[in-house]
Amino acid sequence: MAKTEPLFPILETNAETKTLHGLAAAAAAAPLDSTGCLTEYRPLKSRSVISKVNSNRGMPFTHAINPYRGCEFGCRYCYARYTHEFLEMRDPEEFERKIYFKENAAWLLEQELRRLPAGTQIALGTATDPYQPLERRQRLTRGLLEVFARHSGFRLGIVTKSALVARDVDLLTEIRKRNRLTVHVTVTTMNTALARKLEPRAPRPDLRIQTIALLREAGVRTGVMCSPLMPGITDSRSSIEAVARAAAGAGAEFLVAGALFLKPCSLPTFLKFVKENFPGHLESYQRRYGTRAFVSAEYRKRVAGIVAAICGKYGLGRKRTEEPYAEDRAAAENVALQPWLPFNGS
Repeated sequence: MAKTEPLFPILETNAETKTLHGLAAAAAAAPLDSTGCLTEYRPLKSRSVISKVNSNRGMPFTHAINPYRGCEFGCRYCYARYTHEFLEMRDPEEFERKIYFKENAAWLLEQELRRLPAGTQIALGTATDPYQPLERRQRLTRGLLEVFARHSGFRLGIVTKSALVARDVDLLTEIRKRNRLTVHVTVTTMNTALARKLEPRAPRPDLRIQTIALLREAGVRTGVMCSPLMPGITDSRSSIEAVARAAAGAGAEFLVAGALFLKPCSLPTFLKFVKENFPGHLESYQRRYGTRAFVSAEYRKRVAGIVAAICGKYGLGRKRTEEPYAEDRAAAENVALQPWLPFNGS
């Protein structure tokens, strides 16, 4: 599991007094900015917008940016629910109901980029989607891209499920002139009904495919993350091939996929989803993930073979390792990064 070490301290709650400190205190004091459907939006004061990534999993990027804390898409498998625990919020539903946006994100990025050397690999959207609904109004991600458009020599990877990324095609084309840029659009399934259950408030799969086509037409390097592959739900050859066929039709340059992993923070939410929608698979999931977060090596090898064969059939090349990609959606997308993947998986 990838872990990020923020450039500002996070202090834990005092166990005796229950007094909140650091980030948790800032979140508790954040005024209500606005509300959506069962969702609260609050500003969060931050000292930094870039986090240094420390991982023993060989991440291809060294820094990460998440302009939002919490994600309204509500994906049932989302790995990043644990991040709200830093705010002393233990209910996993709060991750998608209480969304925080980082104040002065663009200004902070401008200052921090000056301290980073050319060639630094930065991933945008490693824990929460940078184009979730609130971005339409707050425009934090667009502000960050405006900063990158004024700089040169960085390696930037973006991961999203949202068609809203197409709004910023003007900035993306400017960024790619002086930086290395790759956009990853997550498509777990082409089955719209299933996608609505898995990712309740994310755009439909067909809209994501249309977005890929638009970005490719603009010359932006874009590919598909068909992740996470969920045993018995989205890991069949026919399901993966449907995504690959659509991706190839849209001009995607690559397709990558990895298996679902379930950490304690996401296990209850996902098992509830399985119980309600795939009750016949519940026992299998409890057995597979009850004592470990990752699938077996045998499963990974089998699925890897399927994915490789399908990519070959549709001409979806392997992702170049020198490109930055927001792989820590191995975190946010719950994708277990596999050695056979040239990128690391939402």
